Amino acid sequence: MMEYLAGNKSYLKYFSPSSQLKTAILNLMELYFHILHDADEEIAEKTFSEFKQYIVSFSDEDVKNGMKFKLRSKSKRLDISYADAIGYVMSERLKTRFLTGDNVFRTLPNVEFVK
Repeated sequence: MMEYLAGNKSYLKYFSPSSQLKTAILNLMELYFHILHDADEEIAEKTFSEFKQYIVSFSDEDVKNGMKFKLRSKSKRLDISYADAIGYVMSERLKTRFLTGDNVFRTLPNVEFVK
C-alpha cells in the first residue's frame, strides 16, 4: 500500500477495481503510522478510511503460525515485522499471494515480489 501511494507504477494493477486486495488491520496500522509520521493526521485518516474496505480478520491460528514463521525466519537472520509475519501466513490460509517489495520475502514461496 505504501509503494502504491508513493506512486510506484509497478503496483497499479494490484489496486485496480477488479483486484482482490486483502490486508490485515496490522498492515493498515503500519500504513497509518508511516503517513502520520511523514505527512499529517488528516491524510492518515483519509488513507485509513480508503483502505479499510480491504481488511480481512486474522485468527488465533494466524497469530500463532505467524509467530512460528517469524521465529523460523529469525533463525535464518531474516528481520520480518510482526504484521508481515501474520500477513504472510494469512495469505497462505486465504490461498492468495503475499504482495511485497521487501527483499526478505523475495525467495519465499507464495510471494508476489514487486519493486
